[in-house]
Amino acid sequence: MLLRLSPVDGAGISAASGDAAPAALLVHLGMTGQIAPNPAAQPLEKHTHACFVLDDDRELRYTDPRRFGRLAYLSAEPLAQELRLFGADPLEVSAEQFVKQARTRRARIKALLLDQSFLRGVGNIYADESLWRAKIHPARLGASLKKKHAATLHRVLREILEKAILLRGSSISDFLDAEGQPGEYQRHHRAYGREGQGCYRCGTTIRRAIVAGRSSYFCPKCQPAPRDCAALPLPRKSAKTAK
Repeated sequence: MLLRLSPVDGAGISAASGDAAPAALLVHLGMTGQIAPNPAAQPLEKHTHACFVLDDDRELRYTDPRRFGRLAYLSAEPLAQELRLFGADPLEVSAEQFVKQARTRRARIKALLLDQSFLRGVGNIYADESLWRAKIHPARLGASLKKKHAATLHRVLREILEKAILLRGSSISDFLDAEGQPGEYQRHHRAYGREGQGCYRCGTTIRRAIVAGRSSYFCPKCQPAPRDCAALPLPRKSAKTAK
């Protein structure tokens, strides 16, 4: 997340309190991080690593038990350099640009969706969900996609992200939104985490494979796999259930 900060401006405000140019907080939550406003009088939770005083006297607090996240204050040239590393915003990139860039890459499409220099902000859950909706196997090469399939992926990815934002994301374990509330989009998952369960579209058992170093969930019938990508064996319990 990029939290834009206003430049120092106003009588009685010292330049020592901030930059005279626009700046930003770059926040990566990692696996368990959270940034949320809290009453200033509320005791600090364990693993609170940073606090920022807000105009309404609350504090914006950053917590991260596993310390996989990142928090950086950037202004001027360092901010410009960081922004050059980001890919396109999936909610702003045009269909034409998405299709063109995806079809010129020989990386697996799941890896492309997770590559923050290609698209920024797409995580493992929403990559799997959009590929299921588009009927594209996660291990397909971007260059192997037909234009109509890449265009469909662009459309469904936007639809899924917009709906997930409205529902405050997916709470799989301990995720909470900025207001401290769990998300609800996990109720709409059609592929992610459903290994051994029936596909909502055709009833075929959802399988799992490792693509781009991440667990990837797909329907073998709706999303035919390339020859070089085999599904992992079903866990015993899931296999019995599938029968």
